Amino acid sequence: MKTLEELHKISEEKRKELDLRVNTKADTREKHILVCHGTGCTSSKSPEILENFRKILKEKNIENVRVIKTGCFGLCAKGPIVIIRPEDTFYANVKPEDCEEIIETHIVKGELVQRLLCKDIDGKVVNSLDELNFYKKQKRIALKNCGMINPEDIDEYLAFDGYKALEKVLTSMKPEEVIDVVTKSGLRGRGGAGFPTGKKWELTKANEADQKYVVCNADEGDPGAFMDRSILEGDPHSVLEAMEIAGYTIGANKGFIYVRAEYPIAVKRLEIAINQAREYGILGKNIFGTGFDFDIEIRLGAGAFVCGEETALLESIEGKRGQPRVKPPYPAASGLWGKPTLINNVETYANIAQIILKGSSWYSSIGTEKSKGTKVFALGGNVNNIGLVEVPMGTTLREIIYDIGGGIPNGRDFKAAQTGGPSGGCIPKQHLDTPIDYESLKEIGSMMGSGGLIVMDDTKCMVSLAKFYLEFTVSESCGKCTPCRIGTKRMLEILEKLCNGEGEESDIYRLETLAKNIQKASICGLGQSAPNPVISTLNYFREEFKEHAIDKACRTQECKALAKIGIDEEKCKGCGLCQKHCPVDAIKGEGRDKRRIDPNLCIKCGTCIATCPFHAIS
Repeated sequence: MKTLEELHKISEEKRKELDLRVNTKADTREKHILVCHGTGCTSSKSPEILENFRKILKEKNIENVRVIKTGCFGLCAKGPIVIIRPEDTFYANVKPEDCEEIIETHIVKGELVQRLLCKDIDGKVVNSLDELNFYKKQKRIALKNCGMINPEDIDEYLAFDGYKALEKVLTSMKPEEVIDVVTKSGLRGRGGAGFPTGKKWELTKANEADQKYVVCNADEGDPGAFMDRSILEGDPHSVLEAMEIAGYTIGANKGFIYVRAEYPIAVKRLEIAINQAREYGILGKNIFGTGFDFDIEIRLGAGAFVCGEETALLESIEGKRGQPRVKPPYPAASGLWGKPTLINNVETYANIAQIILKGSSWYSSIGTEKSKGTKVFALGGNVNNIGLVEVPMGTTLREIIYDIGGGIPNGRDFKAAQTGGPSGGCIPKQHLDTPIDYESLKEIGSMMGSGGLIVMDDTKCMVSLAKFYLEFTVSESCGKCTPCRIGTKRMLEILEKLCNGEGEESDIYRLETLAKNIQKASICGLGQSAPNPVISTLNYFREEFKEHAIDKACRTQECKALAKIGIDEEKCKGCGLCQKHCPVDAIKGEGRDKRRIDPNLCIKCGTCIATCPFHAIS
């Protein structure tokens, strides 16, 4: 156990040592090689890269160089990423075999390895993070320490003001003052609903009980979303600190982090962080000698999407089947084991410490009138710079996709963006300049959600996209209420008919009616929002639905049953390769005759397209 004086000393000494992490003009001969150890880079052999660096440095007896494991830098499209500080050199797509050259050329000779320097979308070579367009419009608050510190070293977290907010709260603030600061900051829940965080804390504090709980919702289930995972992997102590602040504020002494078992790196780093905090006396009994007790446990989820709904999550922590409860009562009054319980998600907690240290005015000055602060997005799909971004609320969709994301690959046109995952909606091209905030997204039929942002180009079929999200919802429905259990299944059947060329125009009306009824009648927020992707695609891309139903055509040819495959007679040379490889003998012709496809036999497998050397089939 460490005293406050000892913690202050560790913080001061470590900060001096780590000055080169933030100061490119640091007066030091030491260098730090930062290697990304987020899930994406780890899957591309970054652990091997890290070990190779250490092995080579040891073999060459090179001193004053440290190799540091970090969390996600954000620009996943360029991973594995290696940053060398203090010069801030950015090496992209590094392979284990590149380590020798980096050590020999950069560290020993002081020269840049030109072929590994990161290139921006315009082809310009950049030497540092700040030069990349990807980072220029970002403002990192929740991601402040990700890619900067070793997430498995509590001393590094302390060096960057770690646990100072907790110290301030415990030694100089009353619970009511904490609530006032959080409320005035304008912070809203980042899990999807956007409920005011300060109000939630106030409601939970107001309910008297002999036991209260603080819960972190890290059950991130949206397809393509990895915001919370990256924060837990890169800065786990920020979540622990915020949960302790919340515990002090509402009068709780116990916390639970509910995290997916599919996040092994996040779970491991959480366990390390909790053990380190306990060893230092930052978790446990009599924290900082103030008499405040608080401890945290991890609960692993089995991957059920419905457990992202707060009451289903509580049921799961209690050891029951994860199904939503009827509300009211709300968790603030009756949560875990019937006791008042505060639930926030990872990103919400990641903002708390900085709000306490820098003040509500600082935070509320960022963003829009009703949506304060920043939002983290997992940017994916048909976009060049796939990765993790954090932008001020009010940043437009165009800025995120084109200025930060680098635009659409292969020169294709933007068609739509899906925000909010299976609970969200599609944003079409005409709304590219919509500010990203809670109110603006709601006005155009979408929602913020937890922060997944999937970009689609003009090759994507919107009917097929709606079917994809309904397939996910149907498979993940807990089955408790009939509207969600059966209604979404019926919706999926209609979409399958449309994509298979068996639909009728009346199916569109049935689809819309079902969607509205499910929205009104489902028990929980997930069931109520399940039809959103269908409703938004119908609103903006109704013509595509009509084409599927009436013309039996898919303009993008993505729906195989509606695809039309033909042979261009001018390009066809009569070689017969397509005919030879066709698995159902659907291609007719003899000798050097031009080939033709029998549409009654063709199964549209695409084999002929792949085998034609003259590109005569499309």
